[in-house]
Amino acid sequence: MRKLSMDELNRISKEDYERAKKLPIIIVLDNIRSLSNVGAFFRTADAFRIGELFLCGITACPPHREIHKTALGADETVKWRYFESTVEACQALTAEGYRIFAVEQVAGSIPLQDFDFEEHTAYILGNEVEGVSEEALPYCDSAVELPQEGTKHSINVSVCAGIVMWKAFEKLYLMRK
Repeated sequence: MRKLSMDELNRISKEDYERAKKLPIIIVLDNIRSLSNVGAFFRTADAFRIGELFLCGITACPPHREIHKTALGADETVKWRYFESTVEACQALTAEGYRIFAVEQVAGSIPLQDFDFEEHTAYILGNEVEGVSEEALPYCDSAVELPQEGTKHSINVSVCAGIVMWKAFEKLYLMRK
């Protein structure tokens, strides 16, 4: 076994990434406090060709040194929009024809392994302490949750987002290739 060289990884350029087809998926960051988490969202969205990030409320926006440090440049490739509130983002998503899902532990949530990923969907990931805001939940068609068996029943929001983005990528890109 050996690690692959950068040339062997066949990474595409920023210009090629800009032209590449993206998944019709939007990830909504509902008042994310940590700049490192925001950077991780960008980096993961780039890896899985997520269509766009919606940054809401107190979520910091690029350009920012701390976001860039974690994003490793993905803050320059991934499309994003800022909204003063997650409710405004949800209203825009509804107007654009997106179905909206909270990634949250709520009554009636769908376990991730049972969730059918579809195109033109948005996934709201909430604040590190409070989760998805109560104001945003009425705009959601449903909720998806990551089953957990540990003592905490929560994982870091950017890790959770990575799992959701991977599953969307797997179902909507890899399985259709």
